[in-house]
Amino acid sequence: MLAAAGAAVAAGVGAMLLSLAFPGHVSVSRTGPNVPVNAGAGDLLDISAQNSPTLVRNPVDGANLAIADRIDSPRFACALHISHDRGATWSPTPIRLPRARAPKCYAPDVAFGADGTLYVSFVTLSGLGNVPGAAWIVSSRDGGRTLGAPVRVLGPLTFQLRLVADPVVPRRLYLVWLKASGVGLLQLTRTGNPIVMSRSDDGGATWRPPARVSDPSLPRVDAGSLAVGPRGQLSVLYLDLGDDRLDYAGAHAGQDGPPYQGAWRLVLARSRDGGSTWTQSLVEPSLVPTERFIVFIPPFPSLAADPRSDRLYAAFQDGRLGDSDVRLWTSTDAGESWRAGGRVNDTPPRDRTSQYLPRLAVAPDGRLDVIYYDRRADPRNVDDDVTLQSSFDEGRSFTGALRLTDRSFDARIGSGLAGLGSRLALLSTDSGALAVWSDTRAGTSVSHKQDLARQLVSVDRAARLSPPLRSALRYGGLAVGVIGLILLFAAATDRRRGPARDAARAEASSSDG
Repeated sequence: MLAAAGAAVAAGVGAMLLSLAFPGHVSVSRTGPNVPVNAGAGDLLDISAQNSPTLVRNPVDGANLAIADRIDSPRFACALHISHDRGATWSPTPIRLPRARAPKCYAPDVAFGADGTLYVSFVTLSGLGNVPGAAWIVSSRDGGRTLGAPVRVLGPLTFQLRLVADPVVPRRLYLVWLKASGVGLLQLTRTGNPIVMSRSDDGGATWRPPARVSDPSLPRVDAGSLAVGPRGQLSVLYLDLGDDRLDYAGAHAGQDGPPYQGAWRLVLARSRDGGSTWTQSLVEPSLVPTERFIVFIPPFPSLAADPRSDRLYAAFQDGRLGDSDVRLWTSTDAGESWRAGGRVNDTPPRDRTSQYLPRLAVAPDGRLDVIYYDRRADPRNVDDDVTLQSSFDEGRSFTGALRLTDRSFDARIGSGLAGLGSRLALLSTDSGALAVWSDTRAGTSVSHKQDLARQLVSVDRAARLSPPLRSALRYGGLAVGVIGLILLFAAATDRRRGPARDAARAEASSSDG
């Protein structure tokens, strides 16, 4: 009986260890509805279309967060939102503009330096065509409560400006942008416009001469996204639009309709010398477009670097199955080679609903999170939710879809082909994640109002175990469980044989007597 009890305990311990080794679900920490970020979210008179957020955390003060986003209507503008309580509440900080005649701030980005300094980049628009006249950087040493004077860092026709700080080296910054040579209405008038990068080692006061990032043989490139690896490796993911004049040259005239019927490519440029020289690798050779867009403000593919290794993740939407799906590509060698893109969203294939504009983030323990806009709940393929899925095995498999929105919203509310913007925002830690997106629930087709909403996500205790510990628990659990099952089987067999054995012993004893 004691053997059976011991066997049962062993089997139970094995099952417990296995349950810890194979992590469970992620759960949303809801204490109420989704929380708005921008101050005007509850004001019906504020009809700003706020979208394309970037979210960063202060490495010196984990409670200090910053979000920058662009405003598409009723006028072009920038917004900066600061939190000092881990995202529970937010307050706006005005961005200081250069002294010029009615400057328009647009397309901001934000980064925290390794020493806790906050940097904000933006462009100023000029003329009737709202063409970028210059690019600027402002900084803050008090967590974003106040900003210094703007410093001019780049000249005219600077598009898609992205700012990233080195996670280790203080005051080292990187800028990536599309350097245009001529623009027209909703179009780039010439091909061959490169994606370039510049680096500053003094907090943005001075910058190295720009280096070409994109492949010179590609005439139409767009939407560069930069990531910095744990050893300072630089990677830029961008779109090769091929022969797509529909979007690059504005042949759609800003009107909705079928996407470009050819194929795009997803390309990675990488540098191991601080951005002076670049080599290229092909992430995806045949990306199927899913929508039209304005070339100046394209949908950005997402790129994330594992903070523990040379692993890179890339994500974008793809229409090869007839509707828009989120796909993920993985590299284990810092971008030299790539594993074929797998489908992330767990909707039925070819269900005629769209999942698009993914955003990736990697937690310090290696967990990969992805959020995206999701229309699976609407058979009309109109209303959006925001969904999160996580991977605990380096992108090979994902948890089931977790809906972050507590109410769907109309994806058609916005500024034409600008839609819901160019990206969502996601910040992941070992204990959870914070997601931010553009939400239209307070808008109408007349107001075009878009607000920023956020949701916190928590990861259960098992999911936070480190990969080595999970492996140890997995194999230990298997061993203990197998031993327990063997002991249980032996005990059961012994019980079945017991009566026969007792009868034989009784017969032998009688014969001896």
